Amino acid sequence: MNPPILDIHDVTVAYQRKPVLWDIDLTIDEPRLVGIVGPNGAGKSTLIKAILGLVPLVSGSIEIFGKPVHQQRRQIGYVPQRESVDWDFPVSVLDVVLMGTYGRLGWFRRPGAKEKGEAHECLAQVGIEDLARQQIGQLSGGQQQRAFLARALAQQADIYFMDEPFAGVDAATERAIAALLRQLRDDGKTIFVVHHDLRTVPIYFDHVVMLNVRLIASGPTDTTFTDDHLRRTYGGRLAILETIGQAVRDQERTA
Repeated sequence: MNPPILDIHDVTVAYQRKPVLWDIDLTIDEPRLVGIVGPNGAGKSTLIKAILGLVPLVSGSIEIFGKPVHQQRRQIGYVPQRESVDWDFPVSVLDVVLMGTYGRLGWFRRPGAKEKGEAHECLAQVGIEDLARQQIGQLSGGQQQRAFLARALAQQADIYFMDEPFAGVDAATERAIAALLRQLRDDGKTIFVVHHDLRTVPIYFDHVVMLNVRLIASGPTDTTFTDDHLRRTYGGRLAILETIGQAVRDQERTA
């Protein structure tokens, strides 16, 4: 029997002794496109950082494919929030994407013709191959997000973590990202996405994790993304529910 793709057991994370994640248990056994949702301060980004080993755990354990995360780096792709990136750093779009190949090359090999060809293919997948020589800071927000998605593709990972990849992008970029994530899932990858637009959760994701410091619910979107779980996650802020319901009804009519 194969180990779970992701297995989180009794994880607690605290900043200055204040818990931001409390006693989280979460297991994903099969390739999924997973949306992570919750109010501001719920611990969504912290959950991803904890999985990646970027913040220390107060307690608990995390395994990817049955091993500690530090042993599985080459199988992990990461797209950070755009706000956390220094866009003034003098590097080209192609160089950014080539960074995704470093984990496979090791410390002493530089990207060669093969890796550059792969990088161009990844840029073509996200629709910005013509921008390969541009400095990354000269791109629009949507183009920058596509560049970082291309970098993640270049990692050739099996599991991806993306922190609000739809934030601040135009409608065309959002559609392109959604299509790419579905293709990755169909190719047997597992993708975790911190997401804030609740109206599109039933449209984009087949699995949802609902978080508010504690894990409120986790499971298939059609049975987990319910009014009751939304109330428990967002503390009874009911105004969002009709908006979400209308979005789902609109999607069903156009499907």
